[in-house]
Amino acid sequence: MRKIKFLLSKCCCVFLILFVGSNVAYAQTPVTGKVTDANGAALPAITVTVKGTNNATATNTEGLFSVVVPAGAKVLVFSGVGFATQELALSGQASYDVSLQGTTSSLNEVVVVGYGTARKKDLTGANTTVSSKDFQKGAINTPEQLILGKVAGVNITSNGGAPGSGSTIRIRGGASLAASNDPLIIIDGVQLAGGGIAGAANGLSLINPNDIETFTILKDASAAAIYGSRASNGVIIITTKKGKSGKPRVNFNSQFSLGKLSKKIDVLSPDEFRAYVNANGNPTQIAQLGTASTDWQEEIYQTALGNDVNVSVGGTATGIIRLPYRVSMGYLSQAGILKTGDLKRFSGSVNLSPTFLDDHLKVDLNLKGTNSRTRFANEGAIGTAVGFDPTKPVYSGSNRFGGFWEWLDPNSSTGLKGLAPTNPVGLLLGRNDRSAVNRSIGNVQLDYKFHFLPALRANFNVGYDIAKGTGDIIVDDSMRAAYKRGLDVNGATKGGIRNSYQQKIQTSLMEAYLNYATDVKSIDSRLDLTAGYGYYDNLRVEYSYADYFLDGTKRQDSDPNFAVDSPRNRTISFYGRLNYAYKGKYLITVNARRDGSSRLNPDNRWLNYHSEALAWRISEEPFLKNSKTISDLKLRIGYGITGQQDGISNYSYLARYELSNASAM
Repeated sequence: MRKIKFLLSKCCCVFLILFVGSNVAYAQTPVTGKVTDANGAALPAITVTVKGTNNATATNTEGLFSVVVPAGAKVLVFSGVGFATQELALSGQASYDVSLQGTTSSLNEVVVVGYGTARKKDLTGANTTVSSKDFQKGAINTPEQLILGKVAGVNITSNGGAPGSGSTIRIRGGASLAASNDPLIIIDGVQLAGGGIAGAANGLSLINPNDIETFTILKDASAAAIYGSRASNGVIIITTKKGKSGKPRVNFNSQFSLGKLSKKIDVLSPDEFRAYVNANGNPTQIAQLGTASTDWQEEIYQTALGNDVNVSVGGTATGIIRLPYRVSMGYLSQAGILKTGDLKRFSGSVNLSPTFLDDHLKVDLNLKGTNSRTRFANEGAIGTAVGFDPTKPVYSGSNRFGGFWEWLDPNSSTGLKGLAPTNPVGLLLGRNDRSAVNRSIGNVQLDYKFHFLPALRANFNVGYDIAKGTGDIIVDDSMRAAYKRGLDVNGATKGGIRNSYQQKIQTSLMEAYLNYATDVKSIDSRLDLTAGYGYYDNLRVEYSYADYFLDGTKRQDSDPNFAVDSPRNRTISFYGRLNYAYKGKYLITVNARRDGSSRLNPDNRWLNYHSEALAWRISEEPFLKNSKTISDLKLRIGYGITGQQDGISNYSYLARYELSNASAM
């Protein structure tokens, strides 16, 4: 279903809308009951209509309903997505139990689209939904791995083997040479901040995959244009798991994993290396051969152990109100196959989804929090291990240079041979690169179905995405990688590294829209209209630090250009959509959005985006409708314009003046 977004004031007008018509009274007879499936499970969101009237309601999370039956009405009609429509003749009872039969076709399924839902059979764009039952199995550390190889046109490429490194996602290839090619990612209605988070190898690595219910990918412009200036690379909409009706259910799972390097690079063994140098080297080179036999690749890699523990509790609390809920906690510990690499992630989520006003008002509260602690291994050791002399030992027997064997030159001011490679084990063990990242994502979404016009809904959503990343890089001053590396502010030669970084990201949004969806039986049509308004605020605070030696003194000429930079941008949007289906086989979709961004010059700040799509369900034509070979055949064509603002600096339209150097003319 699509929604017509409507310009609402940031805070006030919504509450008036929510309660309009709530006191409408009827004098007719109320009829109650419960709706279940063939297995006796309660069915929520089933529409119950008094035939021949406008009186209708929907079952709650426990399958219960209550509807007012006017005098003379004799039939109730039960309908819902995935179930055959059923009529019940009223016999004067006050309560009825009804069992619905599921349909075999998935075309009636409701899928998520931009700002709402739609029936799968009515889609005109390139939308693909992958649910939890189809996710990839195994040791999954980051969410995008759940749909690896599941969606045509979506390429997911691993960023490396480090814990939490995540993947690069490309939907139908890249769209920009200079700006980001990452898709817009939306979790439970919250548009995530782009651009990465300091201290996290991948932003999605901060989301617990076990909390995810579905992925919906909007691949083409006709499907994604509703998101305007952030949709040029496609859109991924993630829906997390919600509370279900019934008694509390506890789910616990623990997964242990073991990772090992599958194949090493084929290099000369120590004996082969010695034989080659002895046969082809000059006397100086032969004299440099050692007596050790070291497999450097074996020295830098390890068997990586991992453990992923998750527990969740979900059900429906009863009392003053029925309160479906789900609470989950997770802990991931994952070592890297490269020594010193390590990730520990603590996560938690809460979902509450009560309903009020006879199920006319639905509230969806989502809170997710993550604490991630990572030690990053020095990946430069991988290449060094391939080329380092296999006749040298790992350790020298001396405390100098951290105790690791290094190439020495007594004639050098540092005692080290210039341009010589560094001991790869020393590169790993001598560097302590750690980060701590906290992230919280949350929103409250209110959906109100008007009493006097159930086909009209108002939706209001406020949400945030807040993250803070901090980290420290420490290298001892005796390690070759940082030995006597420069002069401090007093002119003294110093070594070692003690550097820090910090970043804060804060994204907030407010969205409000109206949606009107109805079947116009007189012309055998379905009309779905959406219009709305969005306000988005993005703040990214960068803290700059100088380059410090191990003892805390500052390196000469290493002052940052700024101590703190707080770039901020805001976007205001108006958007709308029209879906029209005639006879269930001729489909039209029109999307429109107008974005105003503070990143652009005030004289040219507003841009328009739109898409148009047509579809013809050929399988619904008489000559194919009863075909045993073709179950569904659709021909569609679409055109759309999307945008990209992530490659534009916040204040790039302003003139900038800088001091020139002495040689400037």
